[in-house]
Amino acid sequence: MKNIFLIISIAVVIVNCGNKKGIEPQHEAQPEENIATLTADQYKNAGIVTGKMERQNISSVLKLNGKIDVPPQSMISVSTPLGGYLKTTQLLPGTHVNKGEVLAIMEDPLYIQLQQDYLTAKAQFEYNESEYNRQKELNQSKATSDKVYEQAKATYQTQYILIRSLEQKLKLIGINPDKITADNISRSINIYSPINGFVSDVKVNIGKYVNPSDVLFELVNPDDIHLTLTVFEKDITKLAIGQRLFAYTNTHPEKRYECEIILVSKNIANDNATEVHCHFEQYDKTLLPGMFMNADVELTKNITNALPEEAFVRFENKQYVFAALENSRFEMIEVQAGNSENGFTEIINADKFNDRSFVIRGAYNLLMMLKNTGEEE
Repeated sequence: MKNIFLIISIAVVIVNCGNKKGIEPQHEAQPEENIATLTADQYKNAGIVTGKMERQNISSVLKLNGKIDVPPQSMISVSTPLGGYLKTTQLLPGTHVNKGEVLAIMEDPLYIQLQQDYLTAKAQFEYNESEYNRQKELNQSKATSDKVYEQAKATYQTQYILIRSLEQKLKLIGINPDKITADNISRSINIYSPINGFVSDVKVNIGKYVNPSDVLFELVNPDDIHLTLTVFEKDITKLAIGQRLFAYTNTHPEKRYECEIILVSKNIANDNATEVHCHFEQYDKTLLPGMFMNADVELTKNITNALPEEAFVRFENKQYVFAALENSRFEMIEVQAGNSENGFTEIINADKFNDRSFVIRGAYNLLMMLKNTGEEE
């Protein structure tokens, strides 16, 4: 009897322990991830508008990058043929200059010596010319020997050659020989701009001596500035001379410059890429040589499923849209966004979402609500 009572007691204890384990408090169901549930007020304040994918005519775009370049014939290095000291200049990189404008003033004793030599040679030439003509007349009447005549002729021709060479040297440094007199000998010369353009580089400072081989300024003629783009081998056949494209900078991607392809290089480099040269339809002076640029080349137009650009949100470097569910609930779904045109963006994996409605306005408000709620929890 005692054994039966003991068995019953142990069974009761076991049952009670089992009940205690089963009476643990139930946890509330966790909210579904990436699903935003809105109240009526939240829905109204978020400005939600839904709609379905539309069939849009969107271009296939080839994206390239490169930089602004200048052909050798449009980049001018300015130097002084005889060297000298830089006396004055007002130039800075980016300064616009006109053809014939004074870029700098140079000084050197050599300029004085050259003008002196020219005036002296010119004066001597007048005497030699007179003596040559006199000996010529005397020789014709046999009043003087042929030897004397030939000596006068050689002296005259030698002096004539000297005069002409000195004239060319003076013209080389910008001095007009016809205007030189003993009263206007100058120790300085002007350096003139050979083109209309702008200064890309200033390599000297006032007071510095420059040799004939030294470059004072680099000038650029903007009439032939073009865009050089890098194209990989697999895309070369997609491009042709005369094709249009739109270029833009990283700083102002909204400002687009229309260009035309003028040359497609056939030389493939070691990185399996080549260069495409383009002309700007309308050149902007703010675009400088060496500046990095992007370009979009429109290839073909395709009719594809698309949503307005406002429907897409970017989160953690991925593209998402919000699909409408029942009872003011919206699911954030990752999509593969394609090309964009006329305010619409292509959805590459659109087949997965046929006949579904999406948020086409207010998507970012939903993203903020969803992620803020997740952080609070």
